[in-house]
Amino acid sequence: MRTQPGLSLTYGLVESLGQAIVTGEYVEVGFPTEGELSKKFGASRTVTREAVKMLTAKGLLSARPRHGTVVEPEANWNLLDPDVLRWLLERKFSLKLLSDFTEMRLGIEPAAAALAARNADEAGLDAIRKGLARMKAAADGEDDPLASDIAFHISILNATKNPFYSELHELVNTALRISIRFTNRIKGRTASIPSHEDVANAIIARDAVAAQTAMQAIIVDVLELIRAASTNDAQATRKEA
Repeated sequence: MRTQPGLSLTYGLVESLGQAIVTGEYVEVGFPTEGELSKKFGASRTVTREAVKMLTAKGLLSARPRHGTVVEPEANWNLLDPDVLRWLLERKFSLKLLSDFTEMRLGIEPAAAALAARNADEAGLDAIRKGLARMKAAADGEDDPLASDIAFHISILNATKNPFYSELHELVNTALRISIRFTNRIKGRTASIPSHEDVANAIIARDAVAAQTAMQAIIVDVLELIRAASTNDAQATRKEA
């Protein structure tokens, strides 16, 4: 079993099994028994049992009388789980899923920007400034464009001082990594520094309305790019047919 450096044996097994479930590996053959998993992956029964529990908590598996452990229908999977979302987006890149997630961002991040403008303490504002500075440095080739963009967005969630928004950071981080790569590839450039600067300046000025409007403009731009790409893909499919 191959695991990423630093991951525990249990999480390594969760990663392997989660990817296999999402790609449909067990659709025809059914999910293996605990003994079969232990033998295949060279893992102890304890590790195997814990991995299955974790996947069950993510909505991918369930234990049913007389049927053992089975894969749940995709409709039951927990899309708010960062691992599940990542596996789905990596399975076969889905513009529809990315569009759905971006629509959710549209309902969350503008409101978070407004809250940050009202609630951020000096540490929160400083994190936003640093995130923007990293984006500017990345534009000059001195930082990573993807990591700096994500850091900026996460800093705003944290600056709301609302624990529920802060809890979304892993989910947003996961999807942004794929979304930003995709939109940058379409645009042929990295994120708009002026647009992000508008958000930061509004938050620092404690202008909640301007912060919300500026963040909404960023995400609407992303959503329009995704929808345009979806339309182009659909047209190309029809031509091939």
